Amino acid sequence: MSTPARRRPTVKDVAARAGVAPMTVSYAFNHPARVAEATRNRVLEAAAQLGYRPDSTARALRSGRTRQLGVVVGEHLSYLFDDPQAAQFLAGISDVCVGEDTGLVLIPTRGDASDVDRVLAAAVDGYVLWTTVADDPVLAAVAGSGRPAAIQGGPAHPGVACIGPDDRAAAAAVAAATPLAEATPVVIGFPLDRRRTSGILRGRDLPADLTDPQAVPFPVTGARLAGYRDAVTQAGHDWDDVRVAVVERNQRARGEDAAAALFETLDGSGPVVVLAMSDELALGARLAVSRVPREVVLTGWDASHEAATAGVWSVAASLREQGRACARAALSGETTGQAVPWTVVGPGRG
Repeated sequence: MSTPARRRPTVKDVAARAGVAPMTVSYAFNHPARVAEATRNRVLEAAAQLGYRPDSTARALRSGRTRQLGVVVGEHLSYLFDDPQAAQFLAGISDVCVGEDTGLVLIPTRGDASDVDRVLAAAVDGYVLWTTVADDPVLAAVAGSGRPAAIQGGPAHPGVACIGPDDRAAAAAVAAATPLAEATPVVIGFPLDRRRTSGILRGRDLPADLTDPQAVPFPVTGARLAGYRDAVTQAGHDWDDVRVAVVERNQRARGEDAAAALFETLDGSGPVVVLAMSDELALGARLAVSRVPREVVLTGWDASHEAATAGVWSVAASLREQGRACARAALSGETTGQAVPWTVVGPGRG
């Protein structure tokens, strides 16, 4: 014979045990400042004896607050844990959530029609979004949801706080820090379009306006390409002839394969500057350098310890701090964008 399920204790049970009114129990948990300390302690002791816990769902319905922050991930969910800089971004969000006594909900997207419903159905008070594309329907849906939101890296959208560095200026600066005028420049870049098409292009194959979201939907990709183009042109090179390897994912193996393919397209044996859009891609490219009989200088992004040890020039713009800034904006309702400070670090610097 099955054992009857134990009845869950209620507010009335706690009130009877503590000798107070049910409203006093509610105040003791939800508005403790309204209850004398001795009375609240008596209520908490009675609740502990009965095994009572407030119903979080009911509390959220009463207050209109879930005390949960949603993180919308445009990549595969495991990317947040596999990629060291994405993990730093998530850690920054967590730092703020812990301080604000707020939970964190990861919301994956798949690039299909179900994304909007999945994101809007999440029981959260606000959103933090990882960089996406300008025409992402999730971005527009979040902006119109009435819940505050912040996005790392863009694209900028009315009602959503955009947090990130000046990617174009930083890309130009890290490229200019290398012996660019005396070397052949090549680029290893992030995807240009939603299809994440990979391959090797030349500068002439890219849109003239790299910051036009209709031409390059990923704003980080477009801005960094524009910055590299600025520096390459300033150094006296013809951007039209510069080879650009576009990779599908920000992974070290992709960087190695892209660098190897780029090196095969180059003539002569002169020095090369590899302008990579992340430290992971630069460190991958470094694995291919040992097979190339020429001098190679590498640049990356995020200034990781491993990249610094490997002699990679990089852009330092803390993703952990960007995560904190996004979380603070989303929890406070701030919609003003924030430019994140950045510096160039590398051999002899930082």
